[in-house]
Amino acid sequence: MGPVSCEKDQKVEKTPEEWRASLSPEAYRVARCGGTEPAFTGKYWNTKTAGIYCCACCGAALFDAATKYDSGTGWPSFYEPSTPDAVAARDDMSHGMARTEALCRRCDAHLGHVFPDGPEPTGLRYCINSASLKLEPSET
Repeated sequence: MGPVSCEKDQKVEKTPEEWRASLSPEAYRVARCGGTEPAFTGKYWNTKTAGIYCCACCGAALFDAATKYDSGTGWPSFYEPSTPDAVAARDDMSHGMARTEALCRRCDAHLGHVFPDGPEPTGLRYCINSASLKLEPSET
């Protein structure tokens, strides 16, 4: 099964109970409650498999593995989303700091944060929790 592509007009909305029933406790805590997994513990932080990283909640295509790089942070890092409209951003003033939260545009899942210290060509670092992702490996 291939990844579900982001459809601009097709929002996915569920109740907290429906999300809990469809996600692992860790994925629910991170993606639906804005949590963060500890560095160097997520299943994708060091993965080098080709494919598409999809939203663990709704299956929307978020990042191509070709844009993944080793940022040294212990979280999967990407320099751009798979399409310009796949990932939304909003200001996050939690924990006493100003950051930009990265969200799945299709279902509003918390993915992680985006920082302006990434590699070319974008200069961005999408620092993403593994618990918010599901890798769909490329067929070889």
